[in-house]
Amino acid sequence: MTLKKSWVESANSAETDFPLNNLPYGVFATEGTAPRCGVAIGDMVLDAAAAEAAGLIALEGGPLLQSGAWNPVMGAGAAVWKDLRRQLVTLLSEGAAEAEALRPMLVPLAGATLCMPFAVTEYTDFYASKNHAFNVGTMFRGPENALPPNWLSIPIGYNGRASSVVVSGSDVRRPWGQLKAPDAELPIFAPCKRFDLELEMGAIVGTPSSGPVSVAEADDMIFGYVLLNDWSARDIQAWEYQPLGPFQAKATATTISPWIVTKAALEPFRAPTPPRERELLPYLAEPGPMLYDIDLSVTLTPAGGVENTISRTNYTNMYYSAAQQLCHHTTSGCSMRVGDLLGSGTISGTEKDTRGSLLELSWGGKEPITLDSGETRSFLEDGDTLTLYGAAQGDGYRVGFGACAGTLLPALDDPFAR
Repeated sequence: MTLKKSWVESANSAETDFPLNNLPYGVFATEGTAPRCGVAIGDMVLDAAAAEAAGLIALEGGPLLQSGAWNPVMGAGAAVWKDLRRQLVTLLSEGAAEAEALRPMLVPLAGATLCMPFAVTEYTDFYASKNHAFNVGTMFRGPENALPPNWLSIPIGYNGRASSVVVSGSDVRRPWGQLKAPDAELPIFAPCKRFDLELEMGAIVGTPSSGPVSVAEADDMIFGYVLLNDWSARDIQAWEYQPLGPFQAKATATTISPWIVTKAALEPFRAPTPPRERELLPYLAEPGPMLYDIDLSVTLTPAGGVENTISRTNYTNMYYSAAQQLCHHTTSGCSMRVGDLLGSGTISGTEKDTRGSLLELSWGGKEPITLDSGETRSFLEDGDTLTLYGAAQGDGYRVGFGACAGTLLPALDDPFAR
């Protein structure tokens, strides 16, 4: 597929994340206005709520764009998703009769405040990149026992906190928690010393379920994708995770990018999961390619410093697709709801500079990375800004997600001090 031409000139650049081929959904506000639904196009955002109010967008069961979140559209079902995209492509295509009516509804992205694009109902995070799981397991158990016995058979995950999910640009506060040094008899309560990022993708459930669904049905349920940074307190996690897994170590914050890139926009970039080292049970069989060829990167910007790229990888490094994860999530009869968010788990490649966390990049702190300034990092320092980027590359265009960024603030004083 090649670049689709739009009357919004900035959308016709090969460098923009938001050509007509993309049309991601977000929520934005401007000075003195409430958050409202918008669609990114080039360096502008179309006020979709205004377009619907003016009758330029008409959806079955509408109005659906007036709430300041995309949940009503998600809940309206796949036929409405398809119809909305069709209408938007028509309205924004080169030569569209509605162009002059829509021009006043375009707002420069540079002057917009981007908000949470949807209300997160539940949040589940997975552990589904084999390279990441092998790296972490090797650090703690050695290469012979790196992967848990079940890893090659089942998408491992844990239920997180929907309340922890924040939009790009939100600051993140270094957390307090129980820490225990390897040579200490008892834990202490102190600020996290080994705070980390996790480069992930997030899949958003748009269609609810009331029982088990197949991989194909799960894929149909996914409304779109976001970049996701599942901030992690490694030292808190090391003490608390046995036997039930992550808890407070993962509850500080999870940052998502502000634009939901729809599954329809990603369709040309479908890619297969890797060959299986152990045959999966039949219910996890995929009817076709379920991953996407999306280039991903992470940058670290120290306070007052310059942006350093510390990792580059690709979404095809996943062992389990989001559709497989969602299918497995329903096997117990667990109902999925509109607005559920599934984190892919940290995405790492095979080379050192393709690892998706500082835990891996610094090999548990034993091999600190060096920034352009000469500073080193084993884990994050106060004032560091982490930014995730992602885009699928087409013929003369790219389908991007925008930035997914957060800055780490110092820990507060002891919250329990009297």
